[in-house]
Amino acid sequence: MSLVGDKPIIGIILDENTSQGGASYDTGKGYFRAIEKAGGVALGLPYAPESLDFARTYCAGLMSTGARIKFPSEWYVPGQESYAPQSDRFAIERALVETFLAEDRPYLGICNGMQMLGCLSGCRMSGDAKSYTDGSIAHDDRTTRHGLKVTSGTKLHAITGLDHLQVNSFHREALVEISDQVIVSGFSDDGLVEAIERPDRRFALGVQWHPERLIDETADADALFGAFVTAASDWAKASRLPPSTL
Repeated sequence: MSLVGDKPIIGIILDENTSQGGASYDTGKGYFRAIEKAGGVALGLPYAPESLDFARTYCAGLMSTGARIKFPSEWYVPGQESYAPQSDRFAIERALVETFLAEDRPYLGICNGMQMLGCLSGCRMSGDAKSYTDGSIAHDDRTTRHGLKVTSGTKLHAITGLDHLQVNSFHREALVEISDQVIVSGFSDDGLVEAIERPDRRFALGVQWHPERLIDETADADALFGAFVTAASDWAKASRLPPSTL
């Protein structure tokens, strides 16, 4: 039941207002608009155990949004840890991502979602991204636009058709140790890992920037969501699930 008509249902993990105690879900509309523009049906997933059952039943794809939540200390390089707030998002998000990866359902991780993909695939993070750069790019700044080198032969390269992108950037943490389970598909011009993918999955891709904010500015942002929705549609049709009656 992962199609509405011929449109795949995409589950989107909701964000929350962690800066105000996490009392409210607080997710940008851009995530939903990007999926809808690409031809999918976007549904928000709250932090409840039932979200996992719902997603497995109805969702052909999963998208993880940006966030600043505490990750386990062992996901960081030695001597570092997260200073972000605790969130009940972590447990359900981890369960969702692990399930979709195990079942080879399409997954797109944005910002926090890329870090989740990376750490569940053996990578490690730093909570101080700027210490791994020359300081030429202000990564934790919503107004920043910077260059990104796309790795030839990757899924991201095939999707965008470009060797170089202009992206936004607002993050304090970054993946700095990369495992052999993933390949790096994009580096910022100052050397930070900004995109990864799992070559052993049909579509498991993470980006550090926020392409949902660029869908009216750059064709590559549209192309990324289009490829994700197409992969979800293909998965749903291959699974021979009937259209949803939702």
